Amino acid sequence: MAGNCCGGSCGSGGGGGRPADYRRTLRMALIVNGLMAAVALAAGLETQSMALRASALDFLATAMIHGAGLWMMGRGLEARGWATLARGLALTVLGLGLVAATAWSAYAGTVPDAPVMSLVALLGMGASLSVAVLLFAGRRGGVSLRAVWLCARNGVLTNAAVMLAAAGAWTMGQGWPDHLVAVAIAATVMSAALTALRQAVTELRAWHAPADPTGSGKGA
Repeated sequence: MAGNCCGGSCGSGGGGGRPADYRRTLRMALIVNGLMAAVALAAGLETQSMALRASALDFLATAMIHGAGLWMMGRGLEARGWATLARGLALTVLGLGLVAATAWSAYAGTVPDAPVMSLVALLGMGASLSVAVLLFAGRRGGVSLRAVWLCARNGVLTNAAVMLAAAGAWTMGQGWPDHLVAVAIAATVMSAALTALRQAVTELRAWHAPADPTGSGKGA
């Protein structure tokens, strides 16, 4: 899931490689994850699957990480702090909204369309692996091998959970497996969002702290 995907390295700013290649890599990763967020959301609304909507949130969280990485390249500590704060707040609000919608769906006894869920989850796995390949190719720009592994693993785990929810809903004829997976994914995304908020507060406090008497400067 998106919690640790790329960690802080996506926004570190190009490392020792070629910045143009690194920007291109992040831009492609942003596009793939953004498109999958839209596809998963549309499929989740069509199939009444909360797990697919949670998958859409997870793809959106990853896309926001890559987008923030693009925007923060070459910027100082204050800009990184505000970007991280905005991302954390947005994902927290969306996560809470998803949990509330899932609770309503569970109350209504909604059962999702399992076959379509499975197909979209398979597509999501392919998208996650394709992003991992992109990041691996551009890893000299600042993305570590561990970050590439996390991006691939987290995306595959999220969509595997959606497939399990689909299998449970299909075999049992009930919606609770879908609801359970949706809440689990939402909780993971919100946990990452809270971590981002803490990171943002730390960075902004560091920026607004009194100047370093050694003269090293802010935003270094």
